[in-house]
Amino acid sequence: MDLKDLVLASSNQGKIKELQHMLGGLGINIIPQQSLGIEDADETGLTFVENAILKARHAAEQSGLAAIADDSGLEVDYLKGAPGIYSARYAGLGANDQTNLDKLMSALKSVPAEQRKARYQTVIVVMRHGTDPTPIICQGTWEGEIAFQEKGHEGFGYDPIFKPLDADCHAAELDKSVKNTVSHRGKAIAQLLETLK
Repeated sequence: MDLKDLVLASSNQGKIKELQHMLGGLGINIIPQQSLGIEDADETGLTFVENAILKARHAAEQSGLAAIADDSGLEVDYLKGAPGIYSARYAGLGANDQTNLDKLMSALKSVPAEQRKARYQTVIVVMRHGTDPTPIICQGTWEGEIAFQEKGHEGFGYDPIFKPLDADCHAAELDKSVKNTVSHRGKAIAQLLETLK
């Protein structure tokens, strides 16, 4: 697939930076949708796959270009998979990283260590055009647990309280280059890079 420009269907600055960094090596120009005046799509899907497709299709239709979208979130076993697809708005309308994090910590306040298993999930979708019947779909999972306190200033979202199984620190303490190889998004992007090659 020969892609020169890809519209990124996101207004999340952390996500935009991460994807621009990860896909930069392919010579693909990543264009954030806001720079084209495209508003966020309504995320009415019930799964990460549905929401990623909705976002990519919306950006492709509005721009007339190929589009990439990611839908990701944190699943906590004790909370039966919540916040899940609602991770970005877990604390309600106008939620931000800190209010979401605070709500999650409150929900797990008296939950012991062995019941704090969690994972980050991401689904990345690339659509060549708005009516693409066979979008590329890549998925990545990052297993871990919810820590008892915040640590680190890297990353975004729930990273300060997410302790990956494959690291002896919190996600927000990992150097960006390390995180980009081990994280859920890093794994999905690696799949995508293989596909695009």
